Amino acid sequence: TASITKGAEKSKNEVIPLLDVVTKSLCQPREVLVDIFSEYAEDTEHNYIPSCVVLNRCGGCCSDEALECVPTETHNVTMEVIRHRPMVQQRRILLSFTEHTSCICR
Repeated sequence: TASITKGAEKSKNEVIPLLDVVTKSLCQPREVLVDIFSEYAEDTEHNYIPSCVVLNRCGGCCSDEALECVPTETHNVTMEVIRHRPMVQQRRILLSFTEHTSCICR
């Protein structure tokens, strides 16, 4: 059951206001974990450390099921990772990823 909290007390059953629910669910760039192999699928002989990276990508709800939350603006970000080939070599490399900076339901 939900309860109304008094003062600064927080409850396990705290109700999140509608405005917060709607705002957080809108189509917008949000941090997501992206598997490096999904971005660099052609490189099958190496492992990466870390195996995934945090990127801003479009996500959220659109007002119509026929619409999809898609990027309208992007930029590239370069990250340093370790490319590892078991029993052979390991070195730091730079990989470029696309981040979404603006989204729209289309």
